[in-house]
Amino acid sequence: MSTTTSDARSPLPLLSRGGRASTAPLGTSEERSPLSLLFRRRSSEDVKNITSVSSSLLPAFGTVVDNNPSSKPFIVLPYDRRYRLWELFLVILVGYSAWASLFELAFEKAADGAFPTIDLVVDFFFAVDIVLTFFVAYLDTSTYLIVDDYNLIARRYLKSLAFVMDVVSTLPIQFIYKIVTGNSGRGQAFGFLNLLRLWRLRRVAELFKRLEKDTLFNYFLIRVIKLLCVTIFWVHIGGCILFWIAYHYPSPIDTWIGSQVEDFKERSIWLGYTYSMYWSIVTLTTVGYGDLHAVNTREKTFNMFYMLFNIGLTAYIIGNMTNLVVHGALRTFTMRSAINHILRYTSKNKLPDMMREQMLAHMQLKFKTAELKQEEVLQDLPKAIRSSINEHLFRSVIENAYLFKGLPDGLIVQLVSHIKAEYFPPKMEMILQNEIPTDFYILVSGGVEIIRSKGASEQVLAKLGPGDMAGEIGVVFNIPQPFTVRTRRLSQVIRIGHHKFKEMVQSDIDDSKMIITNFMNYLKELNDDLKKEIPFLRDLLANADAQETVHTEEAAPQSNNEEIVMISRDENEKKEENKREGAPIRVIIHGLPPNQDNNNGRLVMLPDSIQLLFDLAEKKFGRRGSTIVMADGAHVEQLDALRENDNLYIF
Repeated sequence: MSTTTSDARSPLPLLSRGGRASTAPLGTSEERSPLSLLFRRRSSEDVKNITSVSSSLLPAFGTVVDNNPSSKPFIVLPYDRRYRLWELFLVILVGYSAWASLFELAFEKAADGAFPTIDLVVDFFFAVDIVLTFFVAYLDTSTYLIVDDYNLIARRYLKSLAFVMDVVSTLPIQFIYKIVTGNSGRGQAFGFLNLLRLWRLRRVAELFKRLEKDTLFNYFLIRVIKLLCVTIFWVHIGGCILFWIAYHYPSPIDTWIGSQVEDFKERSIWLGYTYSMYWSIVTLTTVGYGDLHAVNTREKTFNMFYMLFNIGLTAYIIGNMTNLVVHGALRTFTMRSAINHILRYTSKNKLPDMMREQMLAHMQLKFKTAELKQEEVLQDLPKAIRSSINEHLFRSVIENAYLFKGLPDGLIVQLVSHIKAEYFPPKMEMILQNEIPTDFYILVSGGVEIIRSKGASEQVLAKLGPGDMAGEIGVVFNIPQPFTVRTRRLSQVIRIGHHKFKEMVQSDIDDSKMIITNFMNYLKELNDDLKKEIPFLRDLLANADAQETVHTEEAAPQSNNEEIVMISRDENEKKEENKREGAPIRVIIHGLPPNQDNNNGRLVMLPDSIQLLFDLAEKKFGRRGSTIVMADGAHVEQLDALRENDNLYIF
């Protein structure tokens, strides 16, 4: 018997296939866990936050990774928390070095103050970092694994440009010159050599690059701080260079600052720095008050290049800020665009106002609940993680639904992994009457109405609330949906697909029996209005009651709680085989011969034996027959030859 045939014949075609599906064994504890890759990138501490994967190094596919961190003494892993704090401290020192190197070049008198001493202290910390770098493991770009061999680390660092620049930018040249010659190192040459410290700015770029990818920090805030730092540093560069040009011009009065402060060389360095920053900011913002302006050819030449570069910097800042702002408003723009498309569509096709309102309500709800569902995020996650999320959120809802009560945990877990949570706005049809039964729903919150449509009129037959199910009657019977289901208010539901549910339930005959029992008990408790709208429901329930009575009467003589045996062993084994192929079919029985019957038939489920069929007919018609024939007069000797909706005449 094919699956298609049994589905068409059975009154409960959804549960028609028997058998037990095999379950794949779970992985043993010896199997490598994907999370073990994280431990290789950390210090000796355990990974306590799974979000640390954002800052971890991932190996190439097929590469075996040691789960334990490096056991070599003095080796520092690049993602060790303590090393990260050291890098952050150095970034703060880089900020000072970048500012002071330009400041000391422009204002030579700064060398007489505390700046040389501070520079020596800062250079000492960077010298310590040079030594520490010989013990910091690095990432091999060919295998994407951490290399912690002393020789390889040292060889790689010594061959790189970073080592040369680190040493040159860290050497205290002025201090060495003073020790060798006995004179204080002052002059333009030392100022230009101090500019080598700007090499350290690469650390700031690496810090911002890492923070932008770190989920613990706000991306918008990090980008704004980065743009602000770039702008302030560029203003500082422009002001220092322009003051240096004026300071070394042969005629101090014929300079941009000398025209305002003639003795600016003898005045405080902070007065000159204030004028310089003021001019740089006014020029960058293109305000141009006119109080400070270029006087000589050198200043005019520098101003031209400075303003040209300002155009690019302004475009960069405006572009980045625009992207940040537009990204925040992108969802609103998309929603408004979708609503405009709906309005044009409904107007062009002259759809009724009620339908238009439903479409608009659905679209608005879709965008309002987007942050709760985040389907674009969930669809990229592995199936195991999605299943864990669904189980955490909705398992209790499924276990409390009447259809799944008493089911084993294995089937519940399978169901949870295939559900989909949805929202429906008020007055929205979830299910239309007579549509194909593709899904059924469990209400998580809200409420719906069960409606029967008759022409232009509608009748509310029942109201459902949280924990109730809708659409399962059409799915289980495999018939067009008998009712329309409409929301009464904003409702959250769980949608379960017809085919997925069928595949899972058919894998175990015991689970199928339990679901049938739960379903039949629910049908018995339906109100009369709902039962009237399903034509075959009364006969189906009556047949189920009759079979239950027959089984009870034949089970009464048994004792010692033995298994009920209603037919012979051979027939029982044959019956179980037939059940694996398909559930019992429906037939129409009559209590008179074909030539005397007045079409007073009863729709029943075909019992397991001819004897039980005689017992069922006796309960239905009040008299016991001894012969079963078809409409053409053929005698029935085997029930296996019968098909769905056959007419049987028992007399």
